Amino acid sequence: MHLTPRKLNVFTIFKLPSAYLCGVRTKHIDANTCVVTVRHRWINQNPFKSMFWAVQGMAAEFTTGALVMNKIKTFGKPISMLVTSNKATFTKKATGKITFTCNDGGLVDETIKQAVETNEGQTIAMTSVGVNEKGEEVSAFTFKWSIKVRS
Repeated sequence: MHLTPRKLNVFTIFKLPSAYLCGVRTKHIDANTCVVTVRHRWINQNPFKSMFWAVQGMAAEFTTGALVMNKIKTFGKPISMLVTSNKATFTKKATGKITFTCNDGGLVDETIKQAVETNEGQTIAMTSVGVNEKGEEVSAFTFKWSIKVRS
């Protein structure tokens, strides 16, 4: 089964309802890239009239996690995935529509392949960058994922 933006958006309704209610939406996914948007609104604001950092984190994490899920489906083996750490930097107020992009699909291929070949857990650091409507970076998140073949 190939993941599509529509399937991922339905997934958020049932599995990540807070992300869905905050406006996190997948716009594009392919073998190497995932793009997710979220618009600053009343429900996801902070007291400083910008988007709450955790909402940005949900959107950023989803770009990385969707790529991992998509790759796991192609291997046809039971593989677990878990975020083990994350790091974020914030460079500008997040207002308007923020677009998060992760281009690390190629790294995921290699990591899963190594996990399958060695039957040992592997980790991968994936980065998602959020930009506003002017193309200015507002935040960048790095998530470290643990990937392991289930026995």
